[in-house]
This record gives sequence, C-alpha cells and structure tokens, in this order.
Amino acid sequence: MDGIKYAVFTEKSVRLRGNNQYTSNVESGSTRTEIKHWVELFFGVKVIAMNSHRLPRKGKRKGPIMGHTMHYRRMIITLQPGCYSILPFIEDI
Repeated sequence: MDGIKYAVFTEKSVRLRGNNQYTSNVESGSTRTEIKHWVELFFGVKVIAMNSHRLPRKGKRKGPIMGHTMHYRRMIITLQPGCYSILPFIEDI
C-alpha cells in the first residue's frame, strides 16, 4: 500500500459513499492501474471505475523563503454494486 496515503473525509466524500464510491489521496507518481491493483488486492473488492485529479499546491512560508507543499492526487474509486465495501474507510468516521 505504498501508493495510497490516506482516506479523505469531506462532505462530498461522505455523500459519495452512498453510491459505493470511496475517496483517498495517493502519491502523484502512482498510476491508476497500480492503485486499482492495490485496492483490489488489499481490500478484496472489485473496482469498476476510478477518477483522479491533481489538487492545487499550497504555499508555505518559512521566514523570507517561500515554498510549496508536496503534490498529490485524489482518487475516487467506484466499487461494483452489491456486497462490496471497504470497511477501514467506514470505521474511520
């Protein structure tokens, strides 16, 4: 599970759980097929679709030096309808 950083809990991500969709942040270098493989292998579910987008960088200042936060991607993973769910994402709420 090197590619997946953590689950995202926003109003939209909680609302998407009703459609059997789960949201998580992943490393920017990870590909969609790698993330799909990891989710299916680790959680034992069937992924039917994945959507991703890059979030904008945020600025960080340390004295006179201006820096930026690390890039990462947000993945919205859609599972096959039926008995599939990801329990660790549900228990974190």
